[in-house]
Amino acid sequence: MKIYLAGPDVFLPDAVEIGRRKVAICDRHGLIGLYPLDNSVDLGSSDASRQIFHGNEAMMDDADAIIANLTPFRGPGADAGTVYELGYMAGRGRLCLGYCNDPAVYADRVRRLTNVTEQDGRLIDAEGLTVEDFGLPDNLMLIHALDLHGHPLVLPRERPADVWHDLAAFEMCVRLAAKRLTIGTV
Repeated sequence: MKIYLAGPDVFLPDAVEIGRRKVAICDRHGLIGLYPLDNSVDLGSSDASRQIFHGNEAMMDDADAIIANLTPFRGPGADAGTVYELGYMAGRGRLCLGYCNDPAVYADRVRRLTNVTEQDGRLIDAEGLTVEDFGLPDNLMLIHALDLHGHPLVLPRERPADVWHDLAAFEMCVRLAAKRLTIGTV
């Protein structure tokens, strides 16, 4: 069974090594990890971004499931590209799993980045916009997509010292995927 490994990990300085570690974890559990950086792309080409897009969609089309790293990236929530990939796989009826190495509630993450006040019973950010506050770790659409199309978001009890290199929650997702894809239940 093939698992597409989505996440902002591809932007890390050691992205290739992280990919190797994730693929090896999948292999130990009898799964084939498909890591986006394994695509062949001519980065000097004028259409490099389109090559990446098509290569990643081809990998997802070939996958039985997705494991999405939804750890906040450059803001209080998940990486936009990873969110697209999760939605793409959910729309194709594939098994969807995700993890986040920051167990904080979304509204608390927003508070880390900007001033949040309460007005008329709702949270408002520094720009006057409502802050989603359902006690969930990310946007409700992500959380419930996982609930509906796979398994609830996997979270550690506490934020690891290194959210980008701690793969315990990722490995939990791999175990869940292996169980689900081989015997049909989670």
